[in-house]
Amino acid sequence: MIIAVPMRRSRLSPPLRILALLVAVAAALPATAQEPADQLQRLVAGPQRSEKNRVRDPYRHPLEVLTFFGVRPDSDVVEILPGAGGYWTEILAPYLREHGRYTAANGEAASPSAEVQKDNAGFKAKIAADPADYGKVAVSEFAADRHDIAPPGSADFVLTFRNIHNWMAAGETQGAFGAFYKALKPGGILGVEEHRGKPGEPQDPLAKSGYVRQDVAIGFAEAAGFRFVGSSEVNANPKDTKDYPAGVWALPPTFRLGDQDRAKYAAIGESDRFILKFVKPAP
Repeated sequence: MIIAVPMRRSRLSPPLRILALLVAVAAALPATAQEPADQLQRLVAGPQRSEKNRVRDPYRHPLEVLTFFGVRPDSDVVEILPGAGGYWTEILAPYLREHGRYTAANGEAASPSAEVQKDNAGFKAKIAADPADYGKVAVSEFAADRHDIAPPGSADFVLTFRNIHNWMAAGETQGAFGAFYKALKPGGILGVEEHRGKPGEPQDPLAKSGYVRQDVAIGFAEAAGFRFVGSSEVNANPKDTKDYPAGVWALPPTFRLGDQDRAKYAAIGESDRFILKFVKPAP
């Protein structure tokens, strides 16, 4: 693309004239050439987002999380089980629409689970309702390692948010992390979020409370071949005591106990969570 910048006689010194020219060129660039953080910030605040998802931002910090993972507008991203609400879909799908690729790895189409079928149907309806933002969304199936969530070695990022406890309960952590490794290209990034269990307590192998120790999650990824890169504390919540009769689901947004101690749980807020970043090493 050639950008014509009008020139006029100036008394600026040559270095300042060059700086002024660069500023003018940057201002003329289209949105696709803007900094990824600026695009993400605009989409986080965008009208395509539902109010139900937006009110959770103080606990989920979407701009900071996606920036930490390093997702760019030209990335090939697979999100595992986005659900009917599509919290991350509302941001990632329009962000990747023009130059990247967003794949929703939904639950297995033939699953006997009513919850899976409800999520799949809700996601399908959400995508169909907004073709301007979601018209290029790709959909694949996820069920541990029983399907390819993307062509092998094709994805730049695989992202999963608060799912590990479910795979532990189903005995499918090895298959799930193996599927992520298979889908990613060498140098690709696995981004993980999960409810953080207490480091000094034994890990329930079925994670019935919903909490998973951070070192246990790192162990699952490393066993699949990933290398740990780092962590972010952006979704940490020191108010979360992690000792509730209904597990993590006592907290918002679920409030599984209904009105019982609701004010107490609302004051705690959403769970304490770790954010982990892994890389698939090059051969």
